[in-house]
Amino acid sequence: MNVGVSPSTTPAPASDADVSASTFSTADYVVFVLLLVLSLIIGLYHAYRGWGRHSIGQLLLADRKMGCLPVALSLLATFQSAVAILGVPSEIYRFGTQYWFLGCCYFLGLLIPAHVFIPIFYRLHLTSAYEYLELRFNKAVRVCGTVTFIFQMVIYMGVVLYAPSLALNAVTGFDLWLSVLTLGIVCNIYTALGGLKAVIWTDVFQTLVMFLGQLAVIIVGSAKVGGLGHVWDVASQHGLISGIELDPDPFVRHTFWTLAFGGVFMMLSLYGVNQAQVQRYLSSHTEKAAVLSCYAVFPCQQVVLCMGCLIGLVMFAYYQEYPMSPQQMQAAPDQLVLYFVMDLLRALPGLPGLFVACLFSGSLSTISSAFNSLATVTMEDLIRPWFPHFSEARATMLSRIIAFGYGLLCLGMAYISSQMGPVLQAAISIFGMVGGPLLGLFCLGMFFPCANPPGAIVGLLAGLVMAFWIGIGSIVTNMAPGTAPPPANGSSFSLPSNLTTVTVATLMPSTTLSKPTGLQRFYSLSYLWYSAHNSTTVIVVGLAVSVLTGGMRGRTLNPRTIYPVWPRLLALLPVSCQKRLCCRAHSQVDLSGDLAGFSEKMSNGMLRRSSDKVAMAVPEEDPAHQGISPTFVLQETSL
Repeated sequence: MNVGVSPSTTPAPASDADVSASTFSTADYVVFVLLLVLSLIIGLYHAYRGWGRHSIGQLLLADRKMGCLPVALSLLATFQSAVAILGVPSEIYRFGTQYWFLGCCYFLGLLIPAHVFIPIFYRLHLTSAYEYLELRFNKAVRVCGTVTFIFQMVIYMGVVLYAPSLALNAVTGFDLWLSVLTLGIVCNIYTALGGLKAVIWTDVFQTLVMFLGQLAVIIVGSAKVGGLGHVWDVASQHGLISGIELDPDPFVRHTFWTLAFGGVFMMLSLYGVNQAQVQRYLSSHTEKAAVLSCYAVFPCQQVVLCMGCLIGLVMFAYYQEYPMSPQQMQAAPDQLVLYFVMDLLRALPGLPGLFVACLFSGSLSTISSAFNSLATVTMEDLIRPWFPHFSEARATMLSRIIAFGYGLLCLGMAYISSQMGPVLQAAISIFGMVGGPLLGLFCLGMFFPCANPPGAIVGLLAGLVMAFWIGIGSIVTNMAPGTAPPPANGSSFSLPSNLTTVTVATLMPSTTLSKPTGLQRFYSLSYLWYSAHNSTTVIVVGLAVSVLTGGMRGRTLNPRTIYPVWPRLLALLPVSCQKRLCCRAHSQVDLSGDLAGFSEKMSNGMLRRSSDKVAMAVPEEDPAHQGISPTFVLQETSL
């Protein structure tokens, strides 16, 4: 529901002059500079500590010795960008608390990576997630996946640096290019020199700053308007507290099903197969620590979501009592939170600086993760396969140079973003568009033993075409003259973050609303179904092409790259059903006489029924996680 700000008889709104005078005090600058200095010190400490002794594994994977808590906080910080910090409260302020139900998807969205993706990636002893694609398919699929990821992150990292700086400049007068250059250079130095360990520990520090900044706004704001109870009452009176919307229509922007189930695919694309997150899992000292770090993200995500929603409710209650100025009412959605913070905290020196430090902590954590993951995939997927005899020292130095080069490219992309105007929204959308097809590519490999390299490549291309068709079509439709912005329960393109759904850039002109039909109806698909729709396209097209090209017949299938879906599903069924299905599977294998197909079924852990035991053929784990040639053992598990 679209919620406006009703007039009030309380104190008069601030004038435009007052708003434009919302500049930083000396204390605010001190707090902001402290964030940058401490982040730089942490990064340089880890760079200096091992200088001259860094191996490529230490630089890119923190020597695989990280504990679960710092990894968990780094996982949280990686996609908790400044875009999300600005976006969630604005979403709640404008449309109500329906978005809060996104928290329902976090459980499956983190449970599946913990028990499906992490074990496979960790046991293969990977450095880049895209190494998996070569082990499962071939080198061509690996390169396709890597190039797609690089395209995704290069476009996004410049925007995620520029967009918050632009909003901050518009509201506070904080110098635009000073903030862009300062953040870019500081992040570049500690990422390139300190490697993943520096990135993870600065993420831990920046996560704490983000919590403190948001908590300060909630405490001061709720105290200003009479407490959280009053905030809730005001929101309820104005219809801001949403019930559970059970409409199954996928074209409705936010419903329970869209948020709780469509959001699962969005979470999987971020926490399951994205290199920035996979790299953190692989830096854990054990597989158990990697799984625990994924579990630990769940409560942290819930807390972050609740804090963002509470800021939105407090902001709404505040502006009911202290109405917005005309300038603020014309502001873009991504500026609303900054106006609110400056109005609320201007009399408390240092607190506006703390919130801006919180905002840029989100940018630093996201950008540093982008630099590091891009350097990793470039080195491991595009350089080392062709130059395998690089010495450790040479590879380490080259990785630092690559990370530094991506940092400079990020600054260049920030400048290009400043020249893009309305196209900026399309650039931001690319991040969300590409995540779904990459998720589909990994799922095609892990869950379908018959999928082959031609199917993987054609499926990925089909998924990307579908993603860009829907995503860009939606943007062009909404930007067309005479097209009304979608209503609150309609579909609107949103910023691609795990916590962000606020429309970016500028507000569309208001015209007469009409229900979309034809292709416009297709383009109004809720953004939360994008990942599900595009990943499904990859799987369906990939399987069709694989069947038409002979499947895996004549090709080698590495059993360690397959997740045994069939036995896991059988284990959930009654014993009688298991007997029937197992016998049918055996008869099909015997009739086909296809040894390759039989090997695939065995490598997937096909069940053999024996009295009250289930015998499962599984690959024996290599304790060192070095080999990829499996040794099969027969394990018995009681039913």
